[in-house]
Amino acid sequence: YPCLARMALDYLSIPATSADVERVFSKGRLLLSSVRNRLSAQSTRALMCVGAWSLLGFIKDADVRAVTILPDVVGEEEALPSGWDAI
Repeated sequence: YPCLARMALDYLSIPATSADVERVFSKGRLLLSSVRNRLSAQSTRALMCVGAWSLLGFIKDADVRAVTILPDVVGEEEALPSGWDAI
């Protein structure tokens, strides 16, 4: 039954992840509270990355604080190209 075997692989295979799914969803919910529900997917990914990198010691809290006090850039934001975060 080659067709059935192929269908079983499509529907019954478990994708490999490097993070526990429940942990990712709970962090996303903390980040996207009812007050911050208008963040774009791009901003949400960036905030989750910064949080993870901070916990791993890749970036320092003082550097994040220094960036938050920078003046806003005047002009239009450039959208990142499609697939910029693909691995």
